[in-house]
Amino acid sequence: MDRPPSVDALARSMADTGLPHPVLVDAARAAIAAGEPGRARAHADAFRRRLLQRVVNGTGVLLHTNLGRAPLAVDQPAAYRNVELDLDTGRRGSRSASAGALVARACGAEAGLVVGNGAAAVLLVLAALARGREVVVSRGELVEIGGGFRIPDVMAESGARLREVGTTNRTRLADYRQAVGDPTGDAALVLKVHRSNYRIEGFTEDVAVAALAALGVPVVADLGSGLIDAACPWLADGPPSWLAGEPAARQTLAAGAAVVTFSGDKLLGGPQAGVICGRADLVSACARHPLARALRPGALVLNALQEVALSYLDRTAEALPFWRMATAPAEGLRSRAEAIAAACGPGADVVATASLTGGGTLPGVEIASFGVAVPGDHLGALRAADPPVIARVVDGRTVVDLRTVEPDDDGVVAAALAAVSVA
Repeated sequence: MDRPPSVDALARSMADTGLPHPVLVDAARAAIAAGEPGRARAHADAFRRRLLQRVVNGTGVLLHTNLGRAPLAVDQPAAYRNVELDLDTGRRGSRSASAGALVARACGAEAGLVVGNGAAAVLLVLAALARGREVVVSRGELVEIGGGFRIPDVMAESGARLREVGTTNRTRLADYRQAVGDPTGDAALVLKVHRSNYRIEGFTEDVAVAALAALGVPVVADLGSGLIDAACPWLADGPPSWLAGEPAARQTLAAGAAVVTFSGDKLLGGPQAGVICGRADLVSACARHPLARALRPGALVLNALQEVALSYLDRTAEALPFWRMATAPAEGLRSRAEAIAAACGPGADVVATASLTGGGTLPGVEIASFGVAVPGDHLGALRAADPPVIARVVDGRTVVDLRTVEPDDDGVVAAALAAVSVA
């Protein structure tokens, strides 16, 4: 019976992979244990493919959660940052003085605070402002976001008590008024949750923030998607038609909301973060709560979000990758598709497609686009390309939607599609 090879020798034979030796040792051991030492390199390759790496998004979904939502270029040299240092006094400062304050200024709020993600923002607001008390929410807004996280569950963890009002499809102002004025209750907040990942149509009724703000308790609006200003002053042509009806932070605050919460990596086009903006006293209460330390982001996120906020304030946010891709003219995408299809040879066709914002935003809204299609399902082969190209299959053809592909990657897409079309 042949003796198995030395684990160390097998690992050293794969040094050309560039993976750390301990990782190669694990791959060698796994292959030997399976009785297949010849597959050690395959185990190493499988490990590499599980690592984070650049991919080309050809799905047409702009805020693809599995691909990190909004793409963002961050150039940050290795250096210390005055994250919590007041440069004027030399004393400890506040993490909210930079990114949080700038985002607040961009949406017309008195103050702002940044946490890890959108769910963290809602959790902190509820814990800081309503622990042990009731929070009034329409039954039609008890949403579930990706990963199975639900508003009632987040509220339970915050220590606040849920007070449901209305029905799934119709909630009236009188429903809120009755709950807020109930002498047996103890309403601390009205929470209005934007149904950003689904729609209710037909026999429906909703209550606007302005009407809720007159009830006498603070209104917290969880906007989710993170549109700063419905007027989109950073876009030369104003708001695109596909944004119609999307609630924005500036207008929601102007309508009377005391606090708004939203994500940083959706329509804001920034890094993963949760933003809390609104009345200074309420935001300060959130910042003082013990959970704020557990949920706070680090210097990398704060610096990236600061740059994004500055771009909104100086009206250059149109250059953010999300907005640049989302507003790219369809005819320009068609021209790129024609060039790629020609480079791929016979079998590749230019196709009209419909892109989506994704990331739990603007459900059912489509943006006209163009892409390249080749016959058959080649998703696996495209994922094996270097860099991986992520596409979709439509009507038996593999389609790469160019709205989510950077022009510099057109050559990558052409080479990958050409390889599968002749395979």
